[in-house]
Order: sequence, then C-alpha cells, then structure tokens
Amino acid sequence: MGERLSIKTERDEQQLFNSRAIIAALIVLLALTGIIARMYFLQVKQNAYYTNLSLQNYQHRIPIAPTRGQIYDRNGVLLADSKTKYVIQVVRDSVSDLNDDGKRNYSDIDILLGQLSGLVSISEKEQRLFMQQLRKTSRYQPTVLKENLTDVEVAKFAVNKPRFPGVDIEVRMERNYPYGKVASHVIGYVGRIDERDMKNLNRDEYAASTHIGKTGVEASHEDRLHGQTGYSLHEVDAHGQYKDLLDEKPPVGGQDLFLSIDMDLQLKAEDLLKNERGAVIAIDPTNGEVLAMASMPTFDPNLFVNGISHKDYTDLRDNPDRPLYNRALQSAYPPGSTIKPMVALGGLQEGVIWPSKTTYDPGFFQIPGNKHRYRCWKKSGHGAVGIDRAIAQSCDTFFYDMAYRMGVEKYSNFMRNYGFGQVTGIDLPSESPGLMPTPEWKQKRYKQIWYPGDTVNIGIGQGYWLATPLQLAHAVATTSMRGIRVKPRLLHAVRRVKNEPPEVLPPEYLPKVVLKNPHFWDLSINGMINVVNASYGTAKKVSQGISYTMAGKTGTAQVFGIAQNAKYDAKKLAKRLHDHALFVGFAPASNPKIALSVIIENGGGGSSVAAPVARAMMDEYLLPKPALDPNAPAGPPKPVATLVNNTKNSKQPRER
Repeated sequence: MGERLSIKTERDEQQLFNSRAIIAALIVLLALTGIIARMYFLQVKQNAYYTNLSLQNYQHRIPIAPTRGQIYDRNGVLLADSKTKYVIQVVRDSVSDLNDDGKRNYSDIDILLGQLSGLVSISEKEQRLFMQQLRKTSRYQPTVLKENLTDVEVAKFAVNKPRFPGVDIEVRMERNYPYGKVASHVIGYVGRIDERDMKNLNRDEYAASTHIGKTGVEASHEDRLHGQTGYSLHEVDAHGQYKDLLDEKPPVGGQDLFLSIDMDLQLKAEDLLKNERGAVIAIDPTNGEVLAMASMPTFDPNLFVNGISHKDYTDLRDNPDRPLYNRALQSAYPPGSTIKPMVALGGLQEGVIWPSKTTYDPGFFQIPGNKHRYRCWKKSGHGAVGIDRAIAQSCDTFFYDMAYRMGVEKYSNFMRNYGFGQVTGIDLPSESPGLMPTPEWKQKRYKQIWYPGDTVNIGIGQGYWLATPLQLAHAVATTSMRGIRVKPRLLHAVRRVKNEPPEVLPPEYLPKVVLKNPHFWDLSINGMINVVNASYGTAKKVSQGISYTMAGKTGTAQVFGIAQNAKYDAKKLAKRLHDHALFVGFAPASNPKIALSVIIENGGGGSSVAAPVARAMMDEYLLPKPALDPNAPAGPPKPVATLVNNTKNSKQPRER
C-alpha cells in the first residue's frame, strides 16, 4: 500500500497560522505582564527601600538613645535611676585618616584598638564585646567600645581626638539601683542586649540602645521604660566624612513608673526575714496593689548592669540558697492549714457542712472500710467541733471528713474559683501557677488513679496541692473582701511627661467568688478572727497588745512524710528538714487595708514563727510612725541567707 498524502487547504493553513499567532501573543502578553509587575514591585512597593538605599549614598542617619524612665515606690522614693557616664564609641565607616604622604595611619579596627590602648585602658573582655557588637551594627552607626571612662581618660582622649576620626566620647546614662539588694526581685535589673534579645526587638527602636530589662519590673514594663529613639541625619561625602546636619529628631525619654510598693514596709519585710529563707507578700485587698514583696535571700542588681563577672555570677548561680529565685511568685509549697477558711466556704457552698454542723475528732480520721488513720495535729483530738473552732483550732479531722464527703472534683473546682492552680496575672515575669490537683492530672503525671486518701490529704492543704505565696496572699485578700477578686499588680501610676503629676492606674477586677448565702463569709472570717483573738485560737499570743482587729490562719507545710506510728521530733532533724512555717491574714477585720502571706522555709510552727512576722508587718503599715531619730544609722538592712530545701508530698500532719 502506498503512503497517504495529506492535502492541506488554504483554510487549514489559515487556522494553523491563527493558532500560532495567538500562542505567540499570549507569550508576549505574559512577558509584558511580568515586566510590568516587576516594575510595579520595584518602583512602587519597594520605593521606600530603594530610595533609602540611594539616600544612604550621601546621607547617614545616626540613632540617639532615649533616657530610660525612673522607678519610684508609691511615695516617690527612688528605686531605679540613671547616672551619667562617659563612653567611647566608634563609627566603623569613618575610621580612617591620612598622613602627609597620603598613607593611612590604620586600615582596620585592630590597629585602632592598639592605638587607643595607649590612651585608655581597654580590657580583653571590652574588646571582645565591642567586636561582637560591631558585627551586628551598621557601619554607619556608632558602637560602644568602652564604658565608664575616668576623668583622666576623658582628658587624654580629648587632647588626641584629631588622631582618631570616627571615634568620639559620648555622655550616656547608666542604670543604678540606690537600695542595692532591697526589692531586687521586684525591680529586677537591666543588662546588655544579646543575640536572644535581638530576635524579639524592633531593631530601629533599639539601634542606639545597649541595655534592656532582663528581670522584674525592668523587663515586664520595658515598653514603658525604654522610650523612643531619636536620630540626627547627616550629609556625608564620598569618603564617608560627615558634612552638614540635615535633620534631627530628639529622643523621647521613657515613662517614669511609680510602683505600689511601700518602701518602709518592704524594708520591714526584708529585715524580718534577714536570717531566714522565705517570702512575705502584702496586698491592699481593695485594689490588688502589692505593698511589699520580699523574697529572701536576695541579690544586688547593680552587679548585672555592665555585665556580671564570672566569679560573681557563679557565686549566685551555685549558691544553694538560690538568691536569684523569687520565692514570692515562683516557689510553690503545700499551703497547709492556711487554706482551711477557704475550704470551709467550699464545704458550705456544696452543702457538705452547714452552720450548725459538728464533727467529732478523736485525734484521727479513717476512710470508711479502711484501717489507715489520718492523724490530727492534736493527738488527743478536739472533741466535737463546728466551723468556728475547726478554723480557730485548726482541726484536721473536721477538714479530712469534709473533703472526703465533698469529693475531689467539687473540692478542686471551688478552689480554682480562688485562682489556685492558675497564675494571678501579676505584672512580673516567670510566675508559677502552682498546682490544684485533679484525677486527670494525676493520671497524666504519674499514670495512677486518684485515691480517696489523696482527697483527704488535700483537705488540709497537703499532698499534691502546691500554692505560691502570692496565690495565698491573693486568696486571703479575696476572703477579706467577701469574694471580690482584684488582679495583683505592682504598677501604681505612670508619669508620661516630666514635671507632670503621675496617672494612677485603675484596678482590674477578676470573676468574683459567689456563695449561695452571704452569711457564709461571716462564718469563715469569724473563725479567722478567733485564730488570733480567741482564747482557743492557735495564734492567740500574737494579738497581745494589739490595737486593731486582726484575722488570720496559721499553717505548716511538711518537708517530708513520716510513718504511720512514728513521731516527729524536730530536735533530731537537720534544720533543712524542719517544717515550713506559714501564716495568712488581714486587718482591720471589718475594713481590711492589708492582706498578707508569710512563709519561712524550715521555720517550724506557723503560730510561733510566721504569725509574729505578720503582726509586725501589720503594725508597720497600720500604726502611726514614731518620730525619726536623727542619730539613727541610715541605709537599708543587709540580708543574711541560709539554705533552701524542696518540699515533698506528705501524709501525716504535725502541729499547726
């Protein structure tokens, strides 16, 4: 068979041509679209970027650091300020100079450092930090080489300034903490900006800054304290030398902060704890303002401002007392009997107990069908007790029985209304949520079921339950206000402009603790009043000579458990194994102005150790101040630290 011949007509040729023409037109159209889109992107979208690059050929913008805001206490006592210092800074692009023969004196930074070392003392550490910062900074922007120049060094450099183009002395402000160790966990400290900080910073705003808040209020309110960076715009020639000043925008200083801290009360708290490890937190229950937050031992924040030495940091880091650790809001302890007034409210709310309900205490409690005895701290028992005496005498058996019949779900749900197991939201970083245990938590954490004995233990604030001193202070403040909850805070007022009155910030309210019967509050609060004031109260001695009505609750947090029939003998134990002493309270009972929590690690009994601290704090705040002695020595107290110890779950209570 022969091949088939394809005969194309004129119409076929025309169709083929048209299809090819359309394809070619589409290709050309796509190419033009791409070119137009690229031109739009470069000339419109990226206009500012490329305009800025063009301007940098003859204009250089030099950032100017703002002055950091100051920090005061509520009465205007200065807690953190900035002092003047002289620094040498280098603009890398301007580091050049010519001899008479046209040759450069130096062509790189190493030669510059060698020549400057003949005038000022530059350590290896300073050179290393300078080179690190130099790599991160634009070649047109100044980089600090040395800080805190002496007057002699300033004079030497001033005379030789013409030899060092691109090198200048600038006056800067350095953070200073006048009270040193006092309230250091609250105020925090600033430190040099490092690579980790740079990942989260607005580089333009911090272009001229070398320091940033690292901890405490300095960190949590960095946005207010830092201020706004200014700049000066200079015309430069082809060699990078500055000519005319084209524009200038002055920096805006940071806002001044007035903390809610009362420095007299803070000094008192730290003095009371100076030979102990522990924490004291005092709150104004009406607005949530923290009046004092002491965590002992403490540290000097001035050590960190310009880079702490390796030795100093090692001493702090390896100190077993953990002075860098803020016990007030980071440490979590079994709250012990301090929570019994709140637990009683939960029992009333759920109908497990009622105002006339009494429980017989033979000195122990047993789960039905179980031989194990959960002992009361009073070995002989309290006999028949109702709500008032159960709180005032801290009867464990009453609360064992109540928690068992209430059940863990209802128990934990009610206590979460107080904020246990959650952060309070205070304006400080690194707050611990503590732990309000549930069966789901135990299954996830230990792969174990929840036992009735677990419920019995948390009934007296032991077992798995952990709370921070801040949570306890917040809870007792809520009780004093009959369910009104206010978020704890440290920022009392802000001064945005110098020489203007500060703006006081309003309180932030949290969901209330609502009870079926408002009379329940009276039962709980009266029990707390009788803890301190009744002849049968566990802290009756603390009210001697008192001129106001104080309400409170003692507590003991165990460091370790003991066997069923064993006896706890503190005299035979190392100090670190002694119970933690706790106390919560408020005053005046009818019109509360201060609510607080006290915990002294390994202190022993709450009534004998923690309660007197609370009484002294309330006296300091509520009573008129005595006349000042002009011959008395000035300055804050110097805390002395001892050793900290972790708490463990326990089963057998000891003396309240």
